[in-house]
Amino acid sequence: MTDDEYTESAAQLDRLSAVPDDVLAELVARDGLCLWTFDRNDFPEGETDRATAARMCAGCPVIDECLELDLRTAGENTAGVWGALPDTARRALFPVWLRRRGGEAR
Repeated sequence: MTDDEYTESAAQLDRLSAVPDDVLAELVARDGLCLWTFDRNDFPEGETDRATAARMCAGCPVIDECLELDLRTAGENTAGVWGALPDTARRALFPVWLRRRGGEAR
């Protein structure tokens, strides 16, 4: 992703900034395709790539909510697939997202 794409992704999540963590977690658990479409053995171990993330999250209705939740709770320590992005992209997105939130995670 480019710097502009990270900025755009972070801006897209601004609409979720006031949603409480527990509400995001409930939405992701209830509506996230990964939680009822895939067997736990389907989840990759270690670093994930963009193709794996895109495949696992294709058509999911809560991609943004999932990404917002991971940025809040895992931040730069993220792992696995969240919000249709591989962990390396989420680590790069985190500081951009954090700056938009005034430099502090909730």
